[in-house]
Amino acid sequence: MEHNRLVCEDARVLANEEAGPRLYFLTLESPEIASRLQPGQFVHLQVPGMPDHILRRPFSVFDCDPEAGTLEILYQDLGYGSHRMTDMKAGDVSSQIGPVGHGWQAPQGTERALLIGGGVGAAPLFLHAKALRAAGVAVDVVLGAATKASLVTFDAYEHLLGCAPAAATDDGSFGYAGFCTQPASDLLSQHHYDHVACCGPEPLMRIVSQMAADAQVECQVSMERRMACGVGACLSCVVDTTDGKRRACVDGPVFESSKVVW
Repeated sequence: MEHNRLVCEDARVLANEEAGPRLYFLTLESPEIASRLQPGQFVHLQVPGMPDHILRRPFSVFDCDPEAGTLEILYQDLGYGSHRMTDMKAGDVSSQIGPVGHGWQAPQGTERALLIGGGVGAAPLFLHAKALRAAGVAVDVVLGAATKASLVTFDAYEHLLGCAPAAATDDGSFGYAGFCTQPASDLLSQHHYDHVACCGPEPLMRIVSQMAADAQVECQVSMERRMACGVGACLSCVVDTTDGKRRACVDGPVFESSKVVW
């Protein structure tokens, strides 16, 4: 099956549920994109009811069921567009382009992987964790959030892994009190890993990148940038790398962390 060709598809909303403080899970029926999507790729969604805003918005895919033809997106109510999304209801239709970008690619022969997700950065790592587990790879996960209520992906990861992922909260309401970099550092010192994957705030990814380099472990990060076209034409989402400027939308969003100029 051809996975690289972009598809423009009308996606029907199946559910739009509040999961935590200003956090929502949006479930879409989008069979063609669902059949092509690979872990780490994203969709470029047109928010309905916003005729004065012609630009689509990029969203990572948390979960995907190719057989059912559905996608699940975790989004945060932060601005005008995402706030408008909270009004989307079952039966609404939204045009989306996807699957976009270059996703996660663990090195061949990977036996153990460490995945680190900060905030909504936990979302694009979930499909990667599923694929690694299906391939027989041992997976450890560290999740970080501001509060226990914001750890909205925790139960899904626990169900997938068969055990609770490591967790950290800024306010100490659950797990380690502080940033998720400390539990990640502890695991890196306790185990040998073949692959590290991280998504979250850029300072988190920069620190994890350095920790992985110090441990001599291959590391990949998913970079977030503001995007206009989302298909590689406008050059609004460039990432500085050792290979020059690269587009987060189609050259990324996943990059080898050693090539990112932090």
